[in-house]
Amino acid sequence: MKVLVKLFATFRNDRFKEKLCEYEAGTMVSQIIEELNLPEDQIGAVLVNARHVEDDQELKDGDTLSIFPLVGGG
Repeated sequence: MKVLVKLFATFRNDRFKEKLCEYEAGTMVSQIIEELNLPEDQIGAVLVNARHVEDDQELKDGDTLSIFPLVGGG
């Protein structure tokens, strides 16, 4: 299945902005986070098709996965 993965802010460093990736059916958000070596304690929001999801969300062909880091500052 094909999933468009979008990374934001510091998660793009040494990675990519967006990339169409091929995954096996049944792949979960947590597996992609692990594959990309994203620090779980720095993840602020995860969206699939513009809706907030948990990392145990199973992805479907054609989904768009967006991953945002925590926002800091004041």
